[in-house]
Amino acid sequence: MSKKILLLEDDYELAQTLQELLEMHKYAVTLVHTGNDAIDASYENSHDLYVFDINVPDMNGIELLESLRNADDTTPTIFISALIDLNTIAKGFEVGADDYIKKPFFPEELLIRIKAKLSQVSKDIEYKNLRYSPQKKELYKDGNIIPMGEVQECLCHIFMQNIGNVLDKNILMGCLVHPSDSALRVALSKFKQTTEIPIKNIRGVGYILEKS
Repeated sequence: MSKKILLLEDDYELAQTLQELLEMHKYAVTLVHTGNDAIDASYENSHDLYVFDINVPDMNGIELLESLRNADDTTPTIFISALIDLNTIAKGFEVGADDYIKKPFFPEELLIRIKAKLSQVSKDIEYKNLRYSPQKKELYKDGNIIPMGEVQECLCHIFMQNIGNVLDKNILMGCLVHPSDSALRVALSKFKQTTEIPIKNIRGVGYILEKS
């Protein structure tokens, strides 16, 4: 059965290009051009993945995803946008995005991200004696679940899906209620104590969970 993708893009030419590419690779694509149409489409049918542009009519993609997450919709989501400031990226991850791709991009790059994301949805991530379920957002150590609060759950979700990648602190601050450098250091310290995940600080660059 084809994986179902809800694509929100108000650039009609780009939207058509992406739709044709995805359908050529056997994805079932529902294409909408406004935030309100995306809301309607998400309620009418279930999807395996959302691909949302951020700067679209009615409501932007971040507001859209936030409303869906508040309605307990956990569908994996990739943002595409020409908005490249770190605050926008951080806000996207804060409301529950799984990935972010900056315009302009090659359509094939989005295809690669989609394939990777859909494979992650059905596959847990193993790291040493830990196992993380991206779908359930649950972390297990030696088969036993590790209780985490919302902030730690958010940090875990980002780090476990970006093993080996240096993450800018502004992305991680999206997990915090009152973001600041000191609050992030405290949150990461508590996260490391709870999970024993060896997060490393690359001074002046960001933080990384190195490959095991």
